[in-house]
Amino acid sequence: MFIAATAWGTGGAVAAMLYDVSGLGPIAVTFWRFAGAVALLALVALFVRRSHTIPQPAPKDRWRRIAITGTGLAISQATYFASIEFAGLAIGTVVAIGLSPILIAVGAHIFLGERLGRLGLLTTSAALAGLALLVVGGTVNPAPAPLLGLACAVISALGYAAATLANRHSTSTGPAGGYGSAVTSTLQGFAVGMVCLLPPALMEGIWPPTGDMGHTVALMAFLAAVPTALAYLLFFAALSVVRAATASVIALMEPVSATVLAALLLQEHLTVAALAGAAVLLGAVAVLIVGERRAAARRPVAAPEPMLR
Repeated sequence: MFIAATAWGTGGAVAAMLYDVSGLGPIAVTFWRFAGAVALLALVALFVRRSHTIPQPAPKDRWRRIAITGTGLAISQATYFASIEFAGLAIGTVVAIGLSPILIAVGAHIFLGERLGRLGLLTTSAALAGLALLVVGGTVNPAPAPLLGLACAVISALGYAAATLANRHSTSTGPAGGYGSAVTSTLQGFAVGMVCLLPPALMEGIWPPTGDMGHTVALMAFLAAVPTALAYLLFFAALSVVRAATASVIALMEPVSATVLAALLLQEHLTVAALAGAAVLLGAVAVLIVGERRAAARRPVAAPEPMLR
């Protein structure tokens, strides 16, 4: 989960560089990101199928989950990249991911029957306080359209929450498939998302109009491999052993890594308040992990749970 969150944090920085290098818009960048991830995950799926028998949920539940996951990912990533373009990498990432724990916690309570508990409420509150400091502190650089960027970030959080809850529901109620099921779920979700993104990407302009094609392809390859295929594969696999609300708070490490990259690579310099927010956020994540491990040690041992290998 930590690797996934850290890898996600690189995606926004690469997308911001792609805007300058290629001239592509956020929807086209998201489409190529999904297309590359589908190609990579298809190769992984071929290897996994030769080594494992992958149980599947009932057809009705499986296709519903795939549709929600793919649509949620498409909306989440396209609007996330748009928020970066309009509000900047640090603020766009912080708001998009910062709203997710609230939406996921409410959704998990309503649809999955999960409870945050006292520790979960405290750590989530601390994490959101850190995010508030990041937003208030922000960067010293002016953004081109901050309000539009914030609106895109809110929509991104909604899509992310829907995809997370759909996959958590599948691992909670369906057969456990471990790593193999995670590969299949991630591949199918990105395939649906790619199809959803194709029409608007064609309207926006799907081919790079300017820039160095070699540089563009290299950035696209990294974007598809690390913060997309690898990160989401690890995240969805971890959902089989981590509660949805817990996963959402751990994933808040993404805005920390994105904010640091924004300062180092894009000259979006952080304020003192933003640095304090990052420290509070990391502390909340550390407390949550310790509490989750202690709670897991107190639970009675039942049937074996799928583990990420």
